[in-house]
Amino acid sequence: MSTEQPLRNSPGRRGVFRTKTVEQSIRDTEEPEHALRKSLTALDLTVFGVGVVIGTGIFVLTGKVAKENAGPSVALAFVLAGVVCGLAALCYAEFASTVPVAGSAYTFSYASLGELPAWIIGWDLILELALGCAVVAVGWSGYIRSLLDNAGWHLPTGLQGTHAGHFGFDILACALVLVLTAILVLGMKLSSRVTTVVVAIKVTVVLIVIVVGGFFVTGANYHPFIPHSVGTKAGGDIKAPLVQLMFGFAPSNFGLMGIFSAAAVVFFAFIGFDIVATAAEETRNPQRDVPRGILGSLAICTVLYVAVSVVVTGMQRYDQLSTDAPLADAFKATGHPFWAGLISFGAAVGLTTVCMILLLGQSRVFFAMSRDGLLPRIFSRVHPRYGTPYRSTILLGAVVAVLAGFTSIDVLAELVNIGTLFAFVVVALGVILLRRNRPDLPRAFRTPLVPLVPVLSVLASLWLMLNLTAETWLRFAVWMALGFVIYFVYGRRHSRVP
Repeated sequence: MSTEQPLRNSPGRRGVFRTKTVEQSIRDTEEPEHALRKSLTALDLTVFGVGVVIGTGIFVLTGKVAKENAGPSVALAFVLAGVVCGLAALCYAEFASTVPVAGSAYTFSYASLGELPAWIIGWDLILELALGCAVVAVGWSGYIRSLLDNAGWHLPTGLQGTHAGHFGFDILACALVLVLTAILVLGMKLSSRVTTVVVAIKVTVVLIVIVVGGFFVTGANYHPFIPHSVGTKAGGDIKAPLVQLMFGFAPSNFGLMGIFSAAAVVFFAFIGFDIVATAAEETRNPQRDVPRGILGSLAICTVLYVAVSVVVTGMQRYDQLSTDAPLADAFKATGHPFWAGLISFGAAVGLTTVCMILLLGQSRVFFAMSRDGLLPRIFSRVHPRYGTPYRSTILLGAVVAVLAGFTSIDVLAELVNIGTLFAFVVVALGVILLRRNRPDLPRAFRTPLVPLVPVLSVLASLWLMLNLTAETWLRFAVWMALGFVIYFVYGRRHSRVP
């Protein structure tokens, strides 16, 4: 079949809700010019998942949430958030083993909900991953500048980025994105090797926090484990949570509700395990290995998060924790600056894998949309030697590099979060629909208790979305509106599904 030949549509679905069957998606992966090279194993995927999930969340968010929302019971908040993510992970695992094609939630939506929903989620993921990568690169740059300053080397002010009202270009953040883009172009196996080394360093640092920090734990710091509830003033502006504006209740910190409030925050420390699904097409045995990679990485990260939160709240009383660098500062507070410096180094190193895997996920979603004709097909060609989608990777890498160069760390918006939760909702609904419409499909992994688990995943994700600010919802709506325009002007006309 010619690579430009339209695809045969499944019967009964027309217009913007036309679906692309699983068989059609898999056939696309066999076209020589648009086929990604299969080189990844379950271990590689697990490393990718751990590499992107363990980032600023474990080094920063743990102390911030303990101090402001939950106290020592932040450990329970991590367990609760892990359960919510686990519901979504079960749905992702079934889809990824059934439709082992690049694109993750985009490809899953195309097979179950139709073309327009697939476009919406793909368009959403491109923005979220680009913003996320740019902001993480800026955070990495800050750590490196701090290390350089300690060594007596100082970058010119104009090359330190935009901060404190000063406009500049962040040369370090831009350079990081460009280097990682080059690594991704050179091949997935090279990318996985680099990631494995960096993740090993990062996990070692986390284990040091747990083991060494355990010797400095004071039992009195755990009392009370669940502090008494403290009410907060209900806000009525655009920066207030949407659920607060809709129902008018005032949220509370600490107490039982504080654990739920904390879970809504620490949930975002888990974001990234779903990116494992974007590499399904490049996995040697995706039906077996992708579910293992998704669920394995989530389980490892949940255990590490809970252990770290228990240790850090035991080392230092929760109301005295730092909100900028709680792990490092907790070691300083106990008189151990060496370990504090090592943790800061681990945080800086660890952010490189977060950037790389966000770039990986973004380029695979873009590649899948291009291969389907919803974006220009020129970006779905793979490199004849390296077997990677080099055109889409280079384009997106350049855009993200520029964003990182001019992005202030203050723009760390919740857009990344709302996009991920939206994807969780779509994937969970897709599992239910595909079970009903295509019960004949072979499923190497089956989500248990369907439709109960997917419905619970939808409800949990929607609840967390409602806890995001109205401002975030407004920005999300603007980006989605732009996506609708592009789809109806270009995507619908060039789609390969007639």
